[in-house]
Amino acid sequence: MAAAVNLPALPNVKAWASDPALLVPFVLNNALHVVGAVVILAAGLWVSGCADRLVRRGLAKSHHVDEMLRGFFASIARYFVLVVTVLAVLSQFGIQTTSLVAVIGAASLAIGLALQGTLSNLAAGVMLLIFRPFRIGHSVTVSGTTGTVKALSLFWTEILADGNVQVIIPNGSVWGSAIKNMSVYDAPVATVELRMPVPSGVSVEAARVRLLGIMGKVAGVKDTPAPKVYLDRGGADNALQLVAVYAPVAGAEAQARTDILMGAEAVEAV
Repeated sequence: MAAAVNLPALPNVKAWASDPALLVPFVLNNALHVVGAVVILAAGLWVSGCADRLVRRGLAKSHHVDEMLRGFFASIARYFVLVVTVLAVLSQFGIQTTSLVAVIGAASLAIGLALQGTLSNLAAGVMLLIFRPFRIGHSVTVSGTTGTVKALSLFWTEILADGNVQVIIPNGSVWGSAIKNMSVYDAPVATVELRMPVPSGVSVEAARVRLLGIMGKVAGVKDTPAPKVYLDRGGADNALQLVAVYAPVAGAEAQARTDILMGAEAVEAV
C-alpha cells in the first residue's frame, strides 16, 4: 500500500471572495519569499562577478599561469557561486535542496565516468599550462612527433610537423610521455679545427700570435666564440703543429679556411 502524501492546502477561493482581507496574509507571505529570492539572486550574481574578477587578478600576478588558465579557474569560481545561489533561491520557496544536491552529485559522477578520457586530457592541459614545459613556437618532440608548437589548449596540443603537416595530440598523451624541447637552451656553436706546421725559423709564440691575427681579419670567422690557437704534435714526424680553432660563418666554411691558409702562406713567405 502506497504511503500517503501530504499536499499543501489549496487556497479557499470562496472564503477569499466573501472576505478579501484573507488575501493579505497570503500575499504578504509569498511576496516576502519572492523578494527574498530576488535579493539572494541579485547578491549571488554580484558575488559571482566579484569572484571571477578576484581570481583573474590574483592569478594575473603569477607569470606561470597562462591567460587561458586564468579564465578557466575564474569560470569555475563564478559558476560555483551561481550554483550555491540557485540552491539558496530554491530553498527560499521551501524546496528541499538536499535531494537535488544528491541528484546533481550522482549525475556529475556518471558524466565524469563517461567522459573520463576527456577529463584526463583536461587535467593534463591544466598541468601543461601551469608548468609550461614548452611554449608556442618552440621546437619539440612529443609522442614521437617532431615539429613546432603552434597552439596549446586545455584539451589538445597542435604541432606543425615537417612538410607543413598539422598534428593534433591529446594533452593526456603529451603529459604522459617524454618531451624533448630543442628551444630551451642555445645550441652549441659549431667550430672547426685547422692544423698547420710551425713555420721554420719562427718561434712558436710568434707563430701563434700571427695566426690569431690572421683569423681576426678573415670575414668568414665569427668573433664569438673568439678564435684560439693551440699547440699539438702530429704528422709522420710527430712535429709541432698549430691548431686553429674558430667558428665559421654559416655558408662560408670553405672560404674561411682558404683565407686563413692564404694568409698564413703570405706571412710565411715574408
